[in-house]
Amino acid sequence: MSEIIFISPSKYIQGKDALKSLGKHVKPISQKPLILSDDVVWEITKETIETSMKEENLAYHYVPFNGEASIAEIDRVVKVGKEASVDAVIGVGGGKTLDTAKAIADGLEVSVIIVPTTASTDAPTSALSVIYSDEGVFESYKFYDKNPDLVLVDTAVVAKAPARLFASGIADAMATWVEARATLKSNGEAMAGGKPSIAAKAIAKECEKTLFAYGEAAFQAVKKGIVTKHVEAVVEANTLLSGLGFESGGLAGAHAIHNGFTVLDGDIHHLTHGEKVAYGTLVQLVLELHPKEELQKYIDFYKKLGLPTTLKEMHLDNVSYEDLLRVGEAATQEGETMSNLSNDVTADDVAAAILAVDQLSEE
Repeated sequence: MSEIIFISPSKYIQGKDALKSLGKHVKPISQKPLILSDDVVWEITKETIETSMKEENLAYHYVPFNGEASIAEIDRVVKVGKEASVDAVIGVGGGKTLDTAKAIADGLEVSVIIVPTTASTDAPTSALSVIYSDEGVFESYKFYDKNPDLVLVDTAVVAKAPARLFASGIADAMATWVEARATLKSNGEAMAGGKPSIAAKAIAKECEKTLFAYGEAAFQAVKKGIVTKHVEAVVEANTLLSGLGFESGGLAGAHAIHNGFTVLDGDIHHLTHGEKVAYGTLVQLVLELHPKEELQKYIDFYKKLGLPTTLKEMHLDNVSYEDLLRVGEAATQEGETMSNLSNDVTADDVAAAILAVDQLSEE
């Protein structure tokens, strides 16, 4: 019998203006970190981070992120980190920045601190990165020996990010219980490498419950750039609950289908990770033979958040069945997380379910 597993970051901190205390929390971990961030995020956070680091007499080495979580980008920054003799990596930004920061820290064999500036994915808390090609096509998952040493989320910063990214995070988090439930049913493996625990099951269920209860109100607040208790609850669901729930609970069809979508060309690449996962979640629910009433509950929720539920909204209104089969083939290839749903799902099943979701959403 396989062992159950539950893993998590060493410390998670969330709150309005939490970024002002970054230096205080970094100091026990690092004296000279490398900070990875893209130019846009750095412009927003630089002054607060610099002030916080100076208050603790900490030096840092800033490196701009080039935008893709690829092997080439990881290798580039690892080389810079070695030359600068840094003793930790701080990732500041969105999902791809954070995944790259984790990979760089692993390459340098130093601690990693994660500072999400959006609540757009569940990447921050995990001991893995999603690796893409330089062109943005999914390549693999990269796993690490431990989770981040610190995850610090400033909800005031998150609330001022585009509301579309917040909705994308809700979509990514909405897949957590759907996929963990499938993993439990199939006796599959968690992303952390063992069987899902009771704790992971409870967290994944609470994640979905929180999102259905507070997601729409939080989304409306973020549209105005304000932090409310609804926003705090959903940021925690998007980041902590979803992160722990997927990693120790398991991924299944929704993320496999997301990965399948990356093989297509065209405007679909303008969609966020969470937007593609939203559609993938609906496809998984169709594959699982859920009643129409339950499917409609998810579709209606996604529509309120402006998430794609039709092929037109996925920029695939003219997609061929052959291209949908390519998505299905990628989603069901050996090593994909579709196995946690069922090993019997075929590329044709996936293509048909993608079309079925479109039809249900159009009604």
